[in-house]
This record gives sequence, C-alpha cells and structure tokens, in this order.
Amino acid sequence: MLEILQVVTATDSRAEAERLAQGSVASRLAASAQVDGPLQSVYWWGGKATRAEEWRVTMKTAADRYQELEAFIIENHSYEMPGILATAVASGSEKYLTWVMNETRPPGF
Repeated sequence: MLEILQVVTATDSRAEAERLAQGSVASRLAASAQVDGPLQSVYWWGGKATRAEEWRVTMKTAADRYQELEAFIIENHSYEMPGILATAVASGSEKYLTWVMNETRPPGF
C-alpha cells in the first residue's frame, strides 16, 4: 500500500484557510485540500480555556512530502503554534491513493 497521510490544521479565518489549501495544492505538497467551517474550537492557551471560531483545512499528501508540507503550513500560518496533525491512511481506493501519490510529485521529484 502507498504511504498516504491526511494532514489537518485550523485557522481563525476562512481566507487564511483557503490560502493554505490553495498554496499547498499549487506547490504540489498536497494533492487535494478541503476547507470546512466555521467550527467552534475549545482549547488551552495562555493558561486558560479559550473558545474560538475556526476553519479546518484537511490535506491529502504522500508521506515523503510531509516535512515540506509541515514547513509550508508553519511558514504561512498566522498562529504562533499552529496545530498540525498527520494521520496515516490505513486503507483506501487504490486508484485514489495512486492519484494522491502522483499529484504530489512535482516535475523532477
């Protein structure tokens, strides 16, 4: 099976979420990205429980592109410490997984 990851982050604006999605796909760090929200998030920050409206970005990528995708997210995210989680895809349509792998191969990769 191909090593594919689903990578998730969230941000406080739809515009930023869309920029992260578009940028990750345009740079071939992700084969696809979805933006959903707004979501209600609750988390600890600055020593207190905080509530915020956020938009989630879910990206599909090849495992060997993860480090570059993480660096892209950190560089282009407005949060001091963006939450970035990568989950291995245990199973999926072979055709789709092959597509994800192929679309994250920039020319000369």
